[in-house]
Amino acid sequence: MRAILTVENFASNLVLTFWTPVFVGIFIAILTYALWPRNKAMFDAAARQPLRED
Repeated sequence: MRAILTVENFASNLVLTFWTPVFVGIFIAILTYALWPRNKAMFDAAARQPLRED
């Protein structure tokens, strides 16, 4: 039996082969940025900002 290429199959294969690794890479980049030691002071200051009284 021969497989028929449909729009749904093409879209599903495109998502699995292209977009999934792209989004995993973006997630890893964001996670690395958030956990980088150089950014700790900036994130600590941002966390204290709502509690500050002006």
